[in-house]
Amino acid sequence: MKGELNMRLRDLQKVIRDTYYHKDSRRGVDRTFIWLVEEVGELAEAVRKRDLREVREEISDLIAWTLSLANLLEVDVEEAMERYSKGCPKCGSIPCKCPEE
Repeated sequence: MKGELNMRLRDLQKVIRDTYYHKDSRRGVDRTFIWLVEEVGELAEAVRKRDLREVREEISDLIAWTLSLANLLEVDVEEAMERYSKGCPKCGSIPCKCPEE
């Protein structure tokens, strides 16, 4: 898949659906969401260790689990991300000019 890294988000969502939907649908939304949250924890651990190889792996896992959850909830992720296509969805700027919280 290395040569296909420039695929559209919608295409990647379909690959994840074709690959995992049968398992995801049996697992259900709640348990799939729990797996997603566990991946966030694994990413946090990799970031704390500054292990870039592991960070890369955990980011890809996090994206895959997010796409799995989106598939179960029938959310078109490309459509959902459209709100970020022109910059910050709050202030509308690139770079974001929102005050730091």
